[in-house]
Amino acid sequence: MNIALFEDAGFLNLLPLVWLRACFELRCGRDLLVDKVRQHAGGRVARLIVRPQLSELVHDRTPLDPAVDGENWCLLNARTMFVGDALLPRMGSAWVLNGSLVAVVLPPDEARALDESLVRDEGRLEKWLGNFRVERPPAEVRLISYPWDLILANGPELMRQCRDGGVQAGRVYAGAHLLNSAAIHVGEGAVVKPGAVLDAEAGPIHIESDVLIQPNAVLEGPCFVGARSIVRPGAVLRAGTTIGPVCKVGGEIESSVVQGHSNKQHDGFLGHSFVASWVNLGADTVTSDLKNTYGSIRVSINGVGVESGQHFLGAIVGDHTKTGIGTILPTGGVLGICANVFTHSGVPKFVPSFAWLTEQGLTRYRIEKALDIARTVMARRDVELTPGEEALLRACEQEAFEVEAAGWAGRV
Repeated sequence: MNIALFEDAGFLNLLPLVWLRACFELRCGRDLLVDKVRQHAGGRVARLIVRPQLSELVHDRTPLDPAVDGENWCLLNARTMFVGDALLPRMGSAWVLNGSLVAVVLPPDEARALDESLVRDEGRLEKWLGNFRVERPPAEVRLISYPWDLILANGPELMRQCRDGGVQAGRVYAGAHLLNSAAIHVGEGAVVKPGAVLDAEAGPIHIESDVLIQPNAVLEGPCFVGARSIVRPGAVLRAGTTIGPVCKVGGEIESSVVQGHSNKQHDGFLGHSFVASWVNLGADTVTSDLKNTYGSIRVSINGVGVESGQHFLGAIVGDHTKTGIGTILPTGGVLGICANVFTHSGVPKFVPSFAWLTEQGLTRYRIEKALDIARTVMARRDVELTPGEEALLRACEQEAFEVEAAGWAGRV
């Protein structure tokens, strides 16, 4: 079956993580949501229906499978997460979960004639779904509604996915300690230095190619370290942690997801958090992930409070954001994209995108300066900020100011 991944209005609740990427490009476990679709949905991802400003970049990053003429099309929500093989819905049926369309199958002519704006218009979409028999998706199919859904799912997803242990294709030095080596995968070109401890007794550890695990680092499974990443001396990666590709990490990290191309090189604690790309967390940046009352944590999504229902939840950090030395992030704190936090006077629960927060207060971050720094940071990893990425950042600067208006109210 041909599959068309579509973004609905639910993307708004995944901001700031999806300002610069489609929902299906988010990471959980050892891969992206789109990778799970390709592995488990039994179809070909042949069409992407995303926000117009993302379309060109996302199509460049997500190669399409060739569509088969005459075959039916499954419209599949970009927030869908497969945790196992599942048959797509039958013709005439629609999967709906918590009021959101997950998937529906259309004949080829209806799929070709589909108005792509329909899927982001909740009123029109609800009316359109009246033409179908509504069903609940199988247990192997979930819908990511908020950023903390990815954090909560990460540990179990690592347990499910990292089943290729017993591999030591890289170099493991004498003096490194591998506990339960049958559950540890060390990829080609990876290096594990003396004194490092890889403890897979409670869950698997997967180290991708060309990773460097430096002396005295401790990794507790389930844990995943993406290609070309560096785990600094003395770092502690605790259970439920995913480090994406080309990251540098140190200090203590627990039950967190780092999308990729981000740094947390120094001491400090990152717990139950999601960190996007091109982020730098300064030395001794600390997240609080548990309230003193042990109660449910309230999170500001786009500056508006939402009850997460979670008792452990750290920070949600958008792309290209930076924190200064000794920054303390509040429980359930949210930092938008291209935000800069350099204050010891207390970081608020929500820092808007393109904000500059210092002891003097909150001001808007100049887009030209933001672009200059993005170019510099990316060049350090031999990556160029493309004209398309620059255009997207410029578009997001104004749109984010409007979407996150509640976070700016009374503060500038």
